[in-house]
Amino acid sequence: MTTAQRHTADELRALAEQAGRDLEDAPALEILRWATATFGPRFAVTSSMEDAVVAHLASRAAPGVDVVFLDTGYHFPETIGTRDAVAAVMDVRVITLTPRQSVAEQDAEYGPKLHDRDPDLCCALRKVKPLEEGLTGYDAWATGLRRDESPTRANTPVVGWDARRGKVKVSPIARWTQDDVDSYVAEHGVLTNPLLMDGYASVGCAPCTRRVLEGEDARAGRWAGQAKTECGLHG
Repeated sequence: MTTAQRHTADELRALAEQAGRDLEDAPALEILRWATATFGPRFAVTSSMEDAVVAHLASRAAPGVDVVFLDTGYHFPETIGTRDAVAAVMDVRVITLTPRQSVAEQDAEYGPKLHDRDPDLCCALRKVKPLEEGLTGYDAWATGLRRDESPTRANTPVVGWDARRGKVKVSPIARWTQDDVDSYVAEHGVLTNPLLMDGYASVGCAPCTRRVLEGEDARAGRWAGQAKTECGLHG
């Protein structure tokens, strides 16, 4: 990946706002090529390892691109297996982030099953804080957010300004549908989490994820029975 100039926060915000307008109708690969050309090694992809679609797209735009994965300590074995497979077969550099505390250390301080009693705090400790620390060296990060996943994601820009982190946030497949994802996976043989073939439409931490029922949106299996719909990474 080529080097790129460093930008101030104001410059980054302006870049994000302009690109959001210019690239709204652009193909995902073109959006990622813009990001890698603009930010060079200060651009990373984040992946929950639900599938490797965005990581695969980014590897085509910038072979060797950093792919950041959050190992919360609560993942399904299938998710860890997907991460290891991506690292083995794709032209990317997988970087695993972990929380400051192990699950056992968190249990000792906050009590067991914090995810049941205060899921927002658990996500903050095991997802939000580690990602903020892990993205320190980057100016821009890519996600796999799609507008069709849930009402809370319906207005996701393809390129936007992440004011909380002071970074450009790239969502190259924001306009894609599930059919688009499925077609890309089939065409390119992209790795996907085996749980997607077992009734799960969205894969997160094991204690807070269930299979979806017919007619439910893809995010319905996350924090089922609670008002919570997002982990805090994107809100």
